[in-house]
Amino acid sequence: MRISRRVLAAAAAVAVVLPLSACGSGNDGGGSTDASGKVEGDITFQTWNLRANFKSYFEGVIADFEKKYPDTQVKWVDQPAEGYADKISADAAGGTLPDVVNVSPDLVAPLAKAGLALDLDKSAAQYKKEYLAGAWAGHEVPGMTGTYAFPWYLNTGPLFYNKSLFEEAGLDASKPPTTYDELFSDALRLAGKSDGKVATLANVPTIEDFGRYGVDLMNKQGTAFAFNDAKGVELLTKYQELYDAKALDPQALTATPESSGKKFLTGAVAMNPGSALDLGNFKKQAPNLYKNIGITDQITSTGKVNMYVMGVMVNSRTKHTPAAVAFAHFVTDARNQMSFAKKVAIFPSTAGSLDDPYFTKEDGSDETRVRIAAAKSLKNAVNYTPVLFSEQMKTALRNEVAKALQGKESPEAALDNAVKACDRLLQQQG
Repeated sequence: MRISRRVLAAAAAVAVVLPLSACGSGNDGGGSTDASGKVEGDITFQTWNLRANFKSYFEGVIADFEKKYPDTQVKWVDQPAEGYADKISADAAGGTLPDVVNVSPDLVAPLAKAGLALDLDKSAAQYKKEYLAGAWAGHEVPGMTGTYAFPWYLNTGPLFYNKSLFEEAGLDASKPPTTYDELFSDALRLAGKSDGKVATLANVPTIEDFGRYGVDLMNKQGTAFAFNDAKGVELLTKYQELYDAKALDPQALTATPESSGKKFLTGAVAMNPGSALDLGNFKKQAPNLYKNIGITDQITSTGKVNMYVMGVMVNSRTKHTPAAVAFAHFVTDARNQMSFAKKVAIFPSTAGSLDDPYFTKEDGSDETRVRIAAAKSLKNAVNYTPVLFSEQMKTALRNEVAKALQGKESPEAALDNAVKACDRLLQQQG
């Protein structure tokens, strides 16, 4: 599986709801939080749909670790993308959760609440300075103190735009929108000039879009959602205007990242988020688009772009805490992250790594230009999707947004209803 912005977006969309029985499950008799002892013992490391394309890389990392710590043995298991959350939930409930687990922030939250994720602020605080502050904070859980996974690979991406479509609408293709006001204005012009045949955007606003717009998504205690404030209503109202003018693709209500990408390829949509990997696809599948591709930064009102973050969690019930913590750190250290980043278009979460010439030195290629821009933006990027925002909550928000866009509810009522639904689900999480 190629790792891209879309892959991480999909990963972030998966949520796990642990049965209450998980609170009492695990390897009773294990579970020391002291990681300072001898690094020894057999541990299991679980990844998320990575074996197919990165088998030799992970086998190399494990071999290096076992050479450094000859009294250890690491068993590597890889789970398919489909059903990963359910597999973690079942393992957590059954006491068979691996010692070291590849997680996204929303997957780690219920594990932390169930007492199954080791608090690294207590057990591995000496490593904190090795990582970007925003990445280390990516696996904090509102309402709890601590950090519950080592940050691993990051991703973000620019906005691609079709220069020829901008020019046909009488817009300056060398000056793409940099603010939301410019985006909405250009979108209405593109739709008007094409008689509704060219939309600018292909996706309805998600929770991260509200975050980028500057909406306070939750209260400071993490006990209730707040994206129905005036700024949230303002954003949804703007999207409603775009939808009515066909500046937002009519099929946006049911769009997936893949379907949106296809619309962009065919020239039905003028702008689409993506990653460096997409440029190769454009070159092969849509050479005319590739010749007219424009690359610009994510639009944000906060000055900080959105990032997707993956993590490596240590099972608090492991019987070999020093080995599990040492291996989780080893997988995510600067050397191994840098090696991984050169095999696939992801970015290391380790401090200083983004200053490497690989992420800063231009060579004239579009791929490098995208990589350099993304790396620069990641230094102060944040994960806007709240850790506690589950898949059910995303569905609730999407359903209410759809009602507002279709005129079945006002933007105010839609967001009020979405917040109520999400708060109810939040209470059910316990």
